[in-house]
Amino acid sequence: MANPESVMPEVEAKNIDWKTIAAFIGVVILGGSNAVAVRFSNFELPPFWGATLRFASAALIFWIIVLARGIKIPRGRTLVGVLIYGALTIGISYAFIYWSLVYLPASQAIVFLTLGPLFTFIFAWAHGQEAFRWRSLVGAIVAFAGIVIGLGAEVGSSIPLVPLLAIIAGVAIGSEGTVLYKSYPKSEPLAVNAVALSIGSAILLIISLLFTETWSLPKTQSTWIAYGYLVIGGSVIMFYLFLYILQRWTASATSYVLLLVPLATIVIASFLLGEEVTFQFLIGSAIVLVGVWLGAISQTKD
Repeated sequence: MANPESVMPEVEAKNIDWKTIAAFIGVVILGGSNAVAVRFSNFELPPFWGATLRFASAALIFWIIVLARGIKIPRGRTLVGVLIYGALTIGISYAFIYWSLVYLPASQAIVFLTLGPLFTFIFAWAHGQEAFRWRSLVGAIVAFAGIVIGLGAEVGSSIPLVPLLAIIAGVAIGSEGTVLYKSYPKSEPLAVNAVALSIGSAILLIISLLFTETWSLPKTQSTWIAYGYLVIGGSVIMFYLFLYILQRWTASATSYVLLLVPLATIVIASFLLGEEVTFQFLIGSAIVLVGVWLGAISQTKD
C-alpha cells in the first residue's frame, strides 16, 4: 500500500499556517548563524569532535525532555526511519560539512546549501514522493553556472576543490536523509531528535576516533559561546522547528529554507569574522538562488 504522505504532496505543501511560517523563519535565522558558529568552533576544536560534542549535548537535552514528559520512543518502522534520518542528516552529512568549514569561509561555503532544494526534489522524485519537472534540469544548470561565476579562478587555488566537493556531498546526503524520513510513519519531534542526534553523535564519534582527533572541552570564551549557541539555538531549537515543518510540508517545500540561510550567513560572517564578500561572489550567489528557484520552487508544470 502506498504511503499516504507520498500521494498527496501538493495538499501537504499548501497546509500552511502562521505557526509553520514562524517556525520556517526561525530556522532561517538560526541556520544562518550556524556556519559562523561552526567556524568559531573549528578554530579550536577538531571538526568531527566539535560536531560530536555539539550533537551529543543536544541529544542529552532532548532525552531529558522526553523522559521528563513521558514521551513514547519511536518503535518499529518509525524507529527505522528515525535511525536513517539521524545517520544520514546528522552523522554523515555534518561530518562532511564540519570538515569542509575548516578550509572554506562560512559566507562562501553556505552558498552550496542552496543546492539542497534541488537535491531534495530529485531524490523525492526518485522515491516516488513528488512528480518530476523539467524545470529542475534548467535550474541545476543555472545554479552550477552561478557557482562557477561566484568562485571563478579561486576554485582549486585559494579555495580548495576537495572541501567544495565535501560540502556538496554533505548537502546531498542530508537531502536524501530528509526525503527518506518522509517515507516512514511520523513520531513526536522531541523523541525523533533524541534518537536521531544520538545515532548521529555516535557516527561522528567513530569518525573522530578514526581520524585520531584530540578530545577536549573548549578553552577560550569565544569557543564556549559558539558551542553553547550550536547546542541550544543551532541544534535543540532549530532541529525541533525543522521537524515541525517537515511533518507539515513536503520535503521539497521544507528544504526551501536553505535558500534564505546564505543571506543571513553572509551578513553575520562579514560582521563577526571579517570575511570579505566580493561583488563577483554576490552576483554568482544571486544566480545560484535563481537556479534553485527555477528548479525547486516554481510550481509551473512543463
